[in-house]
Amino acid sequence: MTKQYPVLWPVPTRWADNDHYGHVNNVTYYAYFDTAVNAWLIDATGTDIRDLPAIGIVAETSCRFHASLSFPDLLRVGLRIARLGRSSITYDLAIFREAGDDLELAATGTFVHVYVDSESRKPVQIPEVIRKAAAVLVTDTTEQ
Repeated sequence: MTKQYPVLWPVPTRWADNDHYGHVNNVTYYAYFDTAVNAWLIDATGTDIRDLPAIGIVAETSCRFHASLSFPDLLRVGLRIARLGRSSITYDLAIFREAGDDLELAATGTFVHVYVDSESRKPVQIPEVIRKAAAVLVTDTTEQ
């Protein structure tokens, strides 16, 4: 399954991620998605995305849980792009736990960035530097 994701971004769990029951709280999986997408964008574009005239706002996100995680698990977040639109990007994501030489699936989800003007917050075209980086991760769909 990992071969379906062109990027496997490393994200460590933190002590504070565990809840009272000793596993990573479900809401934290969304933070792993957000961290992986934005860290990858900064790395892939070579720019601080916060300084662009348009910013990506998370308009939609979902997560399906497959297995529990717990600190000190080391994770890889798989990234691919299902849709690259005019003003939005839909990411397909998967969280894998490192298990020796293997990666075990813990969650899958989606994450939609809508690009808006950093001042007015009105939708705008995806900045070219982001579009160029994102195009590399488009899978199973055609760019629109």
